[in-house]
Amino acid sequence: MTYEYDYLVIGSGIAGMSFALKVAHTGRVALVCKTKLPEANTYLAQGGVASVTNFKVDNFEKHIEDTMIAGDWLSDPEAVKKVVTEAPNEINALINWGVNFDKNEDGEFDLHKEGGHSEFRILHHQDNTGAEIQESLIAAVKKNPNIDVFEDHFAIEIITQHHLGRIVTRRTSDVTCYGAYILNPENGKVDTFKARITVMATGGIGAVYKTTTNPLIATGDGIAMVYRAKGTVQDMEFVQFHPTALYHPGDRPSFLITEAMRGYGAVLRNIRGKEFMHRYDPRLSLAPRDIVARAIDSEMKRHGDDHVYLDVTHKDPEETKKHFPNIYRKCLSLGIDITKDYIPVAPAAHYLCGGIKVDSNAESSIKRLYAVGECACTGLHGGNRLASNSLIEAVVYAQAAAVHAMEMVNHYSFRNDIPEWNDEGTRLPEEMVLITQSIKEVNQIMSTYVGIVRSDIRLNRAWNRLDLLYEETERLFKRSTASREICELRNIINVGYLIMRQAKERKESRGLHYTIDYPHADTNKCHSSDS
Repeated sequence: MTYEYDYLVIGSGIAGMSFALKVAHTGRVALVCKTKLPEANTYLAQGGVASVTNFKVDNFEKHIEDTMIAGDWLSDPEAVKKVVTEAPNEINALINWGVNFDKNEDGEFDLHKEGGHSEFRILHHQDNTGAEIQESLIAAVKKNPNIDVFEDHFAIEIITQHHLGRIVTRRTSDVTCYGAYILNPENGKVDTFKARITVMATGGIGAVYKTTTNPLIATGDGIAMVYRAKGTVQDMEFVQFHPTALYHPGDRPSFLITEAMRGYGAVLRNIRGKEFMHRYDPRLSLAPRDIVARAIDSEMKRHGDDHVYLDVTHKDPEETKKHFPNIYRKCLSLGIDITKDYIPVAPAAHYLCGGIKVDSNAESSIKRLYAVGECACTGLHGGNRLASNSLIEAVVYAQAAAVHAMEMVNHYSFRNDIPEWNDEGTRLPEEMVLITQSIKEVNQIMSTYVGIVRSDIRLNRAWNRLDLLYEETERLFKRSTASREICELRNIINVGYLIMRQAKERKESRGLHYTIDYPHADTNKCHSSDS
């Protein structure tokens, strides 16, 4: 079946839905959701949204400097300035869509402080800010008659000249996106979605790793699709591991213990109950995430432990329950009373700072294709994301994309020569076993060799093992009918390869990329991949 839409949005987190809401008054929008609308990384975001709102003690310059420091001075200054200065307007947009941020008794925002921030500037809704945002946006989307939601639909590939039988050169500026091929779960067929404008908002890559805080649908689909279409992908080596995921063996994804808890006063301790952050950074437990994650990793390896502890027992119990009700309930369900007991925590893959390279309008190197949210590399995060900068980046760049797309949409027409998806393969019973096993292998390879601490030897081992899995998977894909499972496997292998390759290219330790072979920063080079 073939559809025609003015705007095709692939992904339904804060970035995709806010873009859809901003452009819907100018045309028809298809919002393609891999599973159900609530199942997005946005929903799981606990901490909050970073924005300067209390100008009595805070200002844009402080937020800009905090972001540049956290990013190890690899952040694009213009991108940082854009997000920080435009953040207050987008906070108002979220509020107008129904988002309720917590306020104090004086009616002012109840601001939190997180690692790397010099002031209290984190707006939040208890400890489930993401859920509040996601639910509010879902309600707004469902009320909009110009937005058609396609739940449980899986994007296989974006449509470019390659599918029209035309030769595409290695110059990414020669590539144009005309929509996407989308797998329909009702009949197992692949539908053609033609679009004047396509927006990639597919979220992160956490499921590439064995341990992650992301929902398991975070398989880097958008990044992999753009990479295969010869779009520019940049800074993939900068994978942020959240320092404090709840350690409970067998859980996948891991439950996140928000950084706001450390801002509230929680202290990190090793298995023996001793504080250790003073050995790694003068900011102690409030150091930036990359430093805290490496410190915990070092502490665990030093003693052969599986986790460390987060201690909030010295704080007022009722205040703790008030500020972190979901964490309190989750831990209590496992027999841990956080007002009396230490919380076992360990790092887990959490956020990708790189992705599809975009400009200030959120345009990718492929014409008519935009990227917003975690799958995009705007330049804001540089080598490491400052806590709570991601949600605000998503709406700021969704606004930029919307403004530019609305100016351009009527200049583009639909292609009439797009062929249907070629799906002549078969599906054999043993394929699912092979796919499941291969995904586990990729997870193990990435966690073992391309994790928090890297080396040339480890990265070369990852290269050799991923190469074998890539060849096996491509052969399987060519002989099989399209399925979400085989496509996700292709995508995590592509993403794993990009992380590993760009990590190999960075001959320094910088931000989230730490290698024992190059322990000191030597250069400010950025790395990208066009093929």
